[in-house]
Amino acid sequence: MKNVTDLIALLNLEQIDANTYKGISKTIGSPNVFGGQVLAQSLNAANRTVPTDRILHSLHSYFLEAGKLDIPIVFKVEIVRDGGSFSTRRVKAMQNEVTIFILAASFHKSEEGYEHQKAIETNIKQPEELIGWSEIVDQFGDFIPKDMKAFLNIERPIEFKPTLIPNPLDPKDLPAEDTIWFKLKGDASGLDLQTKQQILTYISDYNVLNAAINPNASKANFGNLQTASLDHSMWFFRDFDFDDWMLFSSESPNSFGARGLSKGNLFTRDGKLIASFAQEGLIRPKKR
Repeated sequence: MKNVTDLIALLNLEQIDANTYKGISKTIGSPNVFGGQVLAQSLNAANRTVPTDRILHSLHSYFLEAGKLDIPIVFKVEIVRDGGSFSTRRVKAMQNEVTIFILAASFHKSEEGYEHQKAIETNIKQPEELIGWSEIVDQFGDFIPKDMKAFLNIERPIEFKPTLIPNPLDPKDLPAEDTIWFKLKGDASGLDLQTKQQILTYISDYNVLNAAINPNASKANFGNLQTASLDHSMWFFRDFDFDDWMLFSSESPNSFGARGLSKGNLFTRDGKLIASFAQEGLIRPKKR
């Protein structure tokens, strides 16, 4: 995938019947289906069964089995409830009749209420001061592990610029936090809020475990760990546009027992809090 148009095409599912949809997969450099893809495709299926006056405000999900890239995924939507203000949907993602992922999502009609939000960090480098993944390979490719270099070289519809690039020749333990700027490639103007939320959900599964790995980065890295998303939750707050860089900010309160927890926020560049997320992931040291 080269740009946002390719990404939207991937997330827009084929309808099989009233509440059943089918989608294909695209690799992001790993041998299995990317968790953010099945998340966003499940949301696409749920969205298409919800009254048009209701917008996603939260989702909770579990990854049950590794998805196979060469097999279509079937999404079955259960209409749990349509109340006066909220609608609830449950989605099962299946391959060969085996459930690989489950999603519960809640949708809310627009209402007025009180407002506050966490402020964006102001003491971090701006995107113009940083280099992206492709430039990291160009500058440090000879020192990056082979698997990581292959992953960074995959063409994708998002550009990522981490605010901190660890030295691969001198790995050190780091704070349990991570901040990364990201921006869509291509023209993302004129998108409806449902599509923007699906794209943001897709992006939210990138980089999410970094904060949980950082405190042990002197000895732990994606080359010597088996990692996988176990669950993923998000809460959506405000409308937004993909017309500028956005900030992915995460922290990890705990890692233990081959699992790590990360949580954080997604901001527009001007400081508007769009969504929050939480994920527990597998962080299992590989046996030598």
